[in-house]
Amino acid sequence: MDKLTNSISNTISGDSFPTDVHPITKTDLKSTTKKNGWQFNWVNESKQPDRQVFKLTIRNNPEIIQGMLSISDYGDHYYLHLIESAPFNLGKNKLYEGVPGNLFAFSCKISWDKGYQGFVSFTSKTKLIEHYERTLGAIHVGGHKMIIFPQEALILIKKYFPT
Repeated sequence: MDKLTNSISNTISGDSFPTDVHPITKTDLKSTTKKNGWQFNWVNESKQPDRQVFKLTIRNNPEIIQGMLSISDYGDHYYLHLIESAPFNLGKNKLYEGVPGNLFAFSCKISWDKGYQGFVSFTSKTKLIEHYERTLGAIHVGGHKMIIFPQEALILIKKYFPT
């Protein structure tokens, strides 16, 4: 994750674009394949009965998916299974920055709206634990498990979903 913004920013022009998050469609799944550079199997993920899969797009441009996430409602918090930026938003030559922060904030907002105070848990890759602590305020609770608590969730929600 690069930086926290209230949108996503074009890395070339510096322009910011407002975003929307929507449930994925079957049509979306045709383009989010490993053949097209995506790392996760989103078709398989969308078939898991306990999971909801969402896409992040630039407002008024819903066909171009900037990133995706998969979450489950665990009854008192949301668990984030997978999060991925589009292939063109990865690495030093990424087109847009702010995609992962946007998706984490969305997870916190869904949790908040459901009455879970923004609690979100997830399993991190080892090399990203410190990064998530620093950028999201997530707390490392052992192993690879991390939690975003209400205070940090509210910061993310207010940043990405200002009222």
